[in-house]
Amino acid sequence: MRCKILHEGKDRLRVHIMKSRMTLAQADMLEYYLCSKPYVKDVRVYDRTGDAVILFTDRARVIRALSKFSYEDEKAAALVPEHTGRELEREFEDRLFFMLTKRLIFKRLIPSPLRLGISVIKASRYVREALRSLSKGRIEVSLLDAVAITVSLIRGEHKTASSVMFMLSLGELLEDWTHKKSVDDLARTMSLGVEKVWLHGRESDTLVPIRDICEGDEIVVRTGSMIPLDGKVISGEAEVNQATLTGEALAVHKGTGSYVYAGTVVEQGSCIIKVDKITGNGKYDRIVKMIEESEKLKSEVESRASHLADSLVPYCLGGTLLTYLITRNASKAVSILMVDFSCALKLAMPISVISAMREGQSYGITVKGGKFLEAVADADTIIFDKTGTLTHSEPSVAKVITFGENDEDEALRLAACLEEHYPHSIANAVVKAAADKGLVHEELHSEVEYVVAHGIASSIQGVKVVLGSYHFVFEDEGCVLPESSQESFEHLPDEYSHLFLAVGGVLAAVICIEDPIRAEAKAVLAQLKDLGVSKVVMMTGDSERTARAVAEKVGVDEYFAEVLPEDKAEFVRREKAHGRKVIMIGDGVNDSPALSEADAGIAISSGAAIAREVADITISADDLGALVTLRELSMALMRRINANYRTIIGFNFALMVLGASGVIAPTTSAFLHNSSTLAIAVGSMREMLR
Repeated sequence: MRCKILHEGKDRLRVHIMKSRMTLAQADMLEYYLCSKPYVKDVRVYDRTGDAVILFTDRARVIRALSKFSYEDEKAAALVPEHTGRELEREFEDRLFFMLTKRLIFKRLIPSPLRLGISVIKASRYVREALRSLSKGRIEVSLLDAVAITVSLIRGEHKTASSVMFMLSLGELLEDWTHKKSVDDLARTMSLGVEKVWLHGRESDTLVPIRDICEGDEIVVRTGSMIPLDGKVISGEAEVNQATLTGEALAVHKGTGSYVYAGTVVEQGSCIIKVDKITGNGKYDRIVKMIEESEKLKSEVESRASHLADSLVPYCLGGTLLTYLITRNASKAVSILMVDFSCALKLAMPISVISAMREGQSYGITVKGGKFLEAVADADTIIFDKTGTLTHSEPSVAKVITFGENDEDEALRLAACLEEHYPHSIANAVVKAAADKGLVHEELHSEVEYVVAHGIASSIQGVKVVLGSYHFVFEDEGCVLPESSQESFEHLPDEYSHLFLAVGGVLAAVICIEDPIRAEAKAVLAQLKDLGVSKVVMMTGDSERTARAVAEKVGVDEYFAEVLPEDKAEFVRREKAHGRKVIMIGDGVNDSPALSEADAGIAISSGAAIAREVADITISADDLGALVTLRELSMALMRRINANYRTIIGFNFALMVLGASGVIAPTTSAFLHNSSTLAIAVGSMREMLR
C-alpha cells in the first residue's frame, strides 16, 4: 500500500493513505491490522481524511507493515470484529452536522413570517407529546416543554420558542449518542472471545473452533453447555433454558425436530443439532439485547432517582405559576419551565451503570445489571464454592490408584472419555492428564448421563461404567470393592480429593485430584473483610477432612462439607431470611441453584456454561482478586450515582432560582440545563477506579 508521511515526531507518525476515498470498513481494517502488531502501541485511522496516526516502538517495522498492507488481505480482514463503533460515530457526526446546518439556514435564509409558521408546526410535536402524557394521567417533562414553547409563541416570541426547540432537539441527540455509545462500547468489549463446539462425526466427536462450523454441520451439546448456534435437533432430548431469549424461568423440552437457538443452555440431557444459521456465532446483537434488558434491572438508587425526577414535575409547574403570579413576568416563569431534573437524572444514572459494567469488563468482570452491582456493594455475606473457586481453577491429577487387575493408563483413558463432555475444573484435569500421557480414547461408550453434583454414568459394550463421588458410586449405584482391596481402599492418601471409577459394579480405580489452593485466596478474603464483608462461608461437596484443611488455610468464618446443590441454595435462603445481603460464588452445574437464590450470583468464567448463564456476574478465572475489584467498583458506582444525584438537584435548582429572579433568560436556562446534563452524562462515563 502506498502512503505518505505527513508528520513525524518521537515514536509517532501521521501518514496519509494514497487513496481517493477510504470507506469505513477499510479504515477499520487498517486500524486493526496495525493494532495487531506488537511494535504498535496505539493507532487511530481517520476515514474522512485518509490519515492514520501511529504510536510505535519500532519505526522501520511500522513502515514495512504499511508497505505490505492490502485491503484484499483476508487475514487482515479477519482481525476486524463484528462491530467496531466507527459506523455509530459517523452516524451521529452526520446528524449533528445536518442539525447545525439546518439551524443556520433557518436563522439566516428563511423569512420571518415563514419561520413563525415552521416554529408552530414544530411546536405541535411537543404539544402532542404533552397531551398524550396527560391522557394517561401523568404529568411529565414533556408537559413542561410544551407549556414553555406555547407561552413563548403566544407572546410573539417565536425566536425564543425556536431556540428552545433547537436546544431540546440538540439535547435529545446528544443524550441518544451518549447512551448508544456507552452500550456499544460495552457490547463490543463483551462480544470478544473464542468459542469451541463439539462437531459430530461418524466415528467420534471432535472439538473445533466455532468459526470452522458451516451450515448443515452437526454439533453435539450436552448438560451444562451453551447452544452456540441456531439449528434443529436431529437426535436426542434435552431440557433447554431459554431465559436469555424469552424470559421463561422453566426449561423447555426439546426433542427431535425441535428448533433451538444460540445463547440458550442445556440444563439436562444431550442432543445433536444440525446447524441452520452460522450467523448465530456473532454475539454482538445478542449482547446488546442483554444490556438493554439489564438496564431494566435498576438498582434501588437508580429507581429512586427516576421516581424523584417524575415526582418533581408538578412542583416545577407550581413554581412556574407562582413566579408568574408574583412577578407578572412570563419570561421569568418560562425560565423555570426550561429546567427539569428528569433529563439528567434519567440519563446520568443508567450511563453510570453502563460505564461501570464496561470498566468491569476490562478487569474480566461481566455484569448483567446495576441491581447486582448495588447488591455487591451492600453485601455482608459471601459464600464460596471450593473446587475451582477458592482452589485453583485448574486442578491436576496427582496419581491413579487401581484396584483388581485394572491398568492405570486404561482407567485414566476411560475416565477422560467420559469427563471430556462435561466442562468442570475436575473434568478438565482428568482430560488434560490423559492428553499429557498421550492417551487417545475412542468414543466407545453409549449415551452418557450426567447426575448433578454426583457423577457420570454410561456403558461400554453393555457394561455399566460410573465415575464420581463416593456417595454416588457406592451408595447410589451400589458398587463394591474387589476382593482383598479393603486395606488399600482405607489407606487412600488424605491430601487429595478422590474421583471413583467403577466398571460393572466393581471399583476399578481412584483418581487422586490435587486441588491446590489459589495463592491469592487468603489475601483476597482478608481484603473483602476490610471492604466491609462481615461473613465469609465455604461450601463444598468434598469430605470433611478436605474442607477443614482448605478452610483453615484461606481463613473463612464458616465451612460446610459434603453438601448437595439444594443444601447450598437453602443456606442462601436462610441467610437472606435473616436480613443479610448474600453473594454466592461458584463454577459448576451444582452451584446453579445457589447462584440463582443469591442477591448476586457470581460465576467463574472457566466453569460450566449453565453456571455462567444463571449467574448475574461472571469473573475471570485467572485471579480471584477480581472479586476485590468488583467490590471496589460497585462501591465507587454507588458513590458516583449519589454524587450525580446531589449535583443535578443542586445545579438545576440554582438555575430555577436565577430564572425566576430574572438573572438569566429562558434560552440561557435551556442552554445551561442541557449543557449540564451532557456534562454530567459524559462525566459519568469516566473510569471509576484509578
